[in-house]
Amino acid sequence: MEKTILLQSIDGLWREHLVTLDHLSKVVGWRSIAQRDPLNEYKQEAYELFRALLTNMRELVTTQLSHVVLQPRLVAPPAPDLSCIRETHIDPLTGENDADGGDTIADSLGAVGSDPSLRPVDPKLLVGVSRNAPCPCGSGKKFKHCHGAF
Repeated sequence: MEKTILLQSIDGLWREHLVTLDHLSKVVGWRSIAQRDPLNEYKQEAYELFRALLTNMRELVTTQLSHVVLQPRLVAPPAPDLSCIRETHIDPLTGENDADGGDTIADSLGAVGSDPSLRPVDPKLLVGVSRNAPCPCGSGKKFKHCHGAF
């Protein structure tokens, strides 16, 4: 919070300072009429303006920080895990799941063997199988699209 207030204060005060210096550069030439060197006058005035800028910045930041009221954040409860929820719409006449494209009731409830790629396969069978060979699990897919997928 302190950094934010400090940066905003510096930004605003620096812009004002640049506008003031621009105005000073335009009017400092009139001091040559009073037999004074405009360059030395500009340096002197610019230094005084910069010191005033630092003083104003310290006061502004201190004032704003003294008015800050911190409020604790409320921690939101973690979101429930919805990965196991599947969409189902069982047709009462056929018993098929319309949402998944025609699975039966047993398949929509997660019966073992519904997806061949989910069947447990002995890891020894997977060693040395070519990527384009049929998968040893019996799914009918190529090994690279079934159990060989990275």
